[in-house]
Amino acid sequence: MTENRVDASLLTEAERALLQPLLDLAQRNQHPSLKGADGTEIPLPQPIFEVLVKVIQDMRHGKAVVLMPEDEAFTTQAGANFLGMSRQHFVTLLESGQIPFHRVGSHRRVYFKDLRDYAKKRDAERRTGLKQLFDEVNKAGLYDTDYTGEE
Repeated sequence: MTENRVDASLLTEAERALLQPLLDLAQRNQHPSLKGADGTEIPLPQPIFEVLVKVIQDMRHGKAVVLMPEDEAFTTQAGANFLGMSRQHFVTLLESGQIPFHRVGSHRRVYFKDLRDYAKKRDAERRTGLKQLFDEVNKAGLYDTDYTGEE
């Protein structure tokens, strides 16, 4: 683990082999806890347990995992990259008030939490729009369930 990143590719073969049994144990245990070498056992709070299970699942699939605090500040380029858009469009969203930001000197910074909130809102609006479009197409009788593609 380097800083806040855990890379599954850095696990040894023996460590990788432990991931599935660890996941199996975690998923069937209703009251997970950590046990120290001296025998001290402390129950894990549910939110921490759920994060650990997610990390194990992702690492089983060979993914690297990054833990990031919600108040991590992103540059405009990093924020644009996270949302999959151009930096200029991202700056336009910031300046229009759609995404909160603050300044560090003359540079704009955006908190990770605000990026996630915007992405959730954007995705929900997209789903609503697509559902409305589908409903209109279906209502007009233009939806063909037998269509198999171009021949």
